[in-house]
Parts: sequence; structure tokens; C-alpha cells
Amino acid sequence: MTLQQTTEDTVRGLGFELVELERSAGGLLRVTIDFPWSPGDLADRLITVEDCERVTRQLQYVLEVEGVDYARLEVSSPGIDRPLRHALDFERFEGELVDVALKAPIGQAAAGQVHANRKKFRGTLHKAEGEQWQIVWRDEPAPAKPGQRVSAKRPPAPEQALTFSLDELQSTRLAPVVDFKGRKSAPSGAKED
Repeated sequence: MTLQQTTEDTVRGLGFELVELERSAGGLLRVTIDFPWSPGDLADRLITVEDCERVTRQLQYVLEVEGVDYARLEVSSPGIDRPLRHALDFERFEGELVDVALKAPIGQAAAGQVHANRKKFRGTLHKAEGEQWQIVWRDEPAPAKPGQRVSAKRPPAPEQALTFSLDELQSTRLAPVVDFKGRKSAPSGAKED
């Protein structure tokens, strides 16, 4: 049995889902777990330290029995920049802000607004027709000087969309959005108090 399969079976047996398995230099074995999700689940449960500890203890035993060579085992939650790999992940996080990297550049510029060699995008994830997905974003120009305020009177950049299938992706992650002190980001074009 492969390391991937052994780890996945062990994690699933404890009631979790294997998100990522990574072997790093120096013998580090990094395992990322989450609770399984299915359509219709309303609340996301969060992985606790106790969950990671339980998986660590079980994996240490199983990996020793299987004779897997590693120096250190690290079990953690997916975090705020969780990778999206399977169709169910995309369905679960539809409507969220994501970072998408394509395997190949888009090739043709959409009405001259997107550079043809562009491979990375940040925007909102939406379901398109069939097995297709879509990312929608606005390329707001950067302020001329750091710290310069952008005029509220300036019209917003045009909304752009890219439709893709999962096999065209190199990687997709949730875009980390940090909410300091309970501040919510203002909708595009809205003025903050």
C-alpha cells in the first residue's frame, strides 16, 4: 500500500478527510486534515488541536507498523488558504474569493482586457455550465503613490470572467482574507466610515 493510501485510510477511519500529504526535505511528513463535507451541510466545523493530536497518535502507530521512514510528523488544519483539489471542494467554496493558477496561459485576450500570457487570477468562484467553473474579478489600477486614497467618484474597473475546467488548473486555493478588529471590507465602490 502506498503512503498516500495508508494515510488517507487512517485519516478517514478517524472521521476526517485528507486534504494534503506532503514530504519535505529533512524527513518532515506534513498531513493536512479537515472534516468531510457534503452538499447540504450548513455549518463548517473547525479542526481543533485535539483533532490533530488524535490523528498524529494514530498515524505514528500506523506508519511505524508500515515501516515508513520519516523524521517528524506534522498534522494540521487546512488554514485560511486551503487548497481546492476536487469538484466537491469547488462546490463547497462556491462564492468565495480564490486564487487560481492555470497550467497554461489563457492564450487569447478577452476583448483586450486580459493579457494573453496571464496564468494567475484572484476573484470570486462561480459554477458555470456543465463541469465548468468561472472566476469573476476586477483589475483595479494601483494607486499612483503608496498610501494614496482612491477617489470614491472614480468608476469601478470593468468586471471580467474566465471559464475553466478543473483539468486546466495547476492549483487553486482560498484567498486569505483576514478580518482585523471585526472590520468588514466595504463592497466595491462603497465608502467606508
